[in-house]
Amino acid sequence: MSSQLWRTKSIDRLLAETEEPSHRLKKVLGPWSLVALGIGAVIGTGVWVLSGTAAMGKAVAIKSVLHAPLLDLLLHGSEAVGIAGRPGAGPAVALSYVVVAIACSFAALCYAELAAMIPVAGSAYTYTYATLGELVAWVVGWNLILEYAVSNMAVAVGFSAYFDSILRGWGINLPLALSKPVFSGGAATGAVFNVPAFLIVMLLTVLLVIGIRESVGANTVMVIIKVVAILVFVVGAAKYVEVDNLRPFAPNGAQGVLTGAALIFFAYIGFDSVSTAAEECRQPQRDMPFGLLMTLLLTMVLYVAVAVVLTGIVNYKTLDPDAPVASALNQLGLRGMSRWVSIGAVCGMVSSLLVYQLGQARIWFAMSRDRLLPGAFSAVHPRFRTPHISTWIAGFVVAIPSGLWDIGELAELSNIGTLFAFALVCAGVWVLRRRRPELRRPFRVPGMPWVALAGILCCVILMTSLPLVTWVRFVVWLMIGLVIYFAYSRQRSELHQR
Repeated sequence: MSSQLWRTKSIDRLLAETEEPSHRLKKVLGPWSLVALGIGAVIGTGVWVLSGTAAMGKAVAIKSVLHAPLLDLLLHGSEAVGIAGRPGAGPAVALSYVVVAIACSFAALCYAELAAMIPVAGSAYTYTYATLGELVAWVVGWNLILEYAVSNMAVAVGFSAYFDSILRGWGINLPLALSKPVFSGGAATGAVFNVPAFLIVMLLTVLLVIGIRESVGANTVMVIIKVVAILVFVVGAAKYVEVDNLRPFAPNGAQGVLTGAALIFFAYIGFDSVSTAAEECRQPQRDMPFGLLMTLLLTMVLYVAVAVVLTGIVNYKTLDPDAPVASALNQLGLRGMSRWVSIGAVCGMVSSLLVYQLGQARIWFAMSRDRLLPGAFSAVHPRFRTPHISTWIAGFVVAIPSGLWDIGELAELSNIGTLFAFALVCAGVWVLRRRRPELRRPFRVPGMPWVALAGILCCVILMTSLPLVTWVRFVVWLMIGLVIYFAYSRQRSELHQR
């Protein structure tokens, strides 16, 4: 049993499985298709929604250590700022984006090396299976399932808020009972179900089942629209920036900046989404590193520009946490620009949903192919060559909870799984360098092992900047996963059977 838990899967075996007719996916993606997927995933709710809630923070009615970031508790004990709620970054949310970009740069380099070596669906799950063993791979895969599902629920909720804002601008008012989360901040809102959030997830599920080429084409169009919307906002609103709105710059100090970074890290699951599509890439050894690193560069510039302008045109305390960009423009009386920016925001969130749902289905597909999940999840549609069953199941798993919960709690829960996976990918590159130095590496991370160590350290710091309650939920989810692994998956595992 011990030998199986730490046994790694051969890279040659992983590559051979991608050519099996029953599991073969269509290879249609090029370098700029990957960049479009990355931007489609990264530039979404992270800029249109989380920029506001990260700047504002979140107060709670009942003070509790569960609300405080773990790092805040370790440093300050009972005097921790976060006991009264999540501390906001204020205008320093721009620095939060820079912190996230630095952490992601280390992880992106490590992802690039492994994606070029192992161009197989599954991303961090597959990489850890090849480097750290089956048990670690299961833990990563189980957390990726949580990460993708919960993040897409949050994106769907953000989409619903902006979609409702656009309709109200046109004089169409959706019933509150059918357009708001049922629960917000742990309390019932009086709503029945968030119908727009449910419907958008199911519509994209249909598109993903039809084909990867069609999905990528639709994503590229939406990426162009949302990048134009961001440029319209940054250029058009920059002249309204007032220095007084940027003071105090960091009202909650370094802890506010770090907590804001830990929250908006949610958006950067896009890197993992790009690597999940490696098996459908025409030349992954060359194109995957380009797609990952170009995505990081472009998204960092766009995020920081939006954060500076957003907190400069109005006081961050007056932002609407569900639609901060639109609310800021409405405060300035720029309703025409607000309407067009909201359309861009909706397109941005739809493209994020599309890419995240694609990535989630590929994780389930890869784990099923290794027999850690039921075999039906790795079935490929005979005509469309897509993992249709896992795509449908992933759609319902995301769509139904999207109608129930609000965005803040969902984003925090998703982030800790993302950071955990990123840290293990950094560790996997280091381990594989030591164990298999002779392997061909089309792309090599410079400055090893320091880059990998820096990536791990950054991820750990951001993880400890999340609230204690998020850690409790994370541990509970992890325990459930371990029970399933030892009761079901370990005996069915392909390595165990062989």
